[in-house]
Amino acid sequence: MIDAYEIIKRYYPEGCKLYNILVIHSECVRDKAIECAIRHPELDIDIEFVKEAAMLHDIGIFYTYAPPIECMGTHLYIEHGALGAELLRGLGLERHARVCECHTGTGLTAEYIKRMHYPLPEKDMMPETLEEKLVCYADKFYSKNKDLTKAKDVAVIREKLAKWEDGSVDRFDELHKIFG
Repeated sequence: MIDAYEIIKRYYPEGCKLYNILVIHSECVRDKAIECAIRHPELDIDIEFVKEAAMLHDIGIFYTYAPPIECMGTHLYIEHGALGAELLRGLGLERHARVCECHTGTGLTAEYIKRMHYPLPEKDMMPETLEEKLVCYADKFYSKNKDLTKAKDVAVIREKLAKWEDGSVDRFDELHKIFG
């Protein structure tokens, strides 16, 4: 078992605005994921792992440039999952790294990454395990740049995912069938 808060504190000064945004967002995602896991005991989800992974899924945002949420790094925001995965792999947390890597949108395909010319490895970064899928799903309900604790409704999530034009809405609908 790891202490996700201690890992976050290594990269985010406690009390700074970005630390608060990350922690509040991650706690909301964690709580939503736990709620879904408890509602579906038949799925036999590793809840302890989900708690940790949900807290760390956005660990890479500090590398990115997103001023509205106090991120002043040099990378594009689309890279935060891959950058967070690299960071967590460096700490020996491969399973947690996979959650970081595959939570953007409803996952990113190699074909989509190439078509969009994203500065990401051209490989599929799609959630595969139930735990990866669950954190990805729960993340869609919370924003980091508006009311952090207000969950979006499914219609709003679907509308926002439609901009990806990569099958994200269909993938979200599949996740909603499993966890909703």
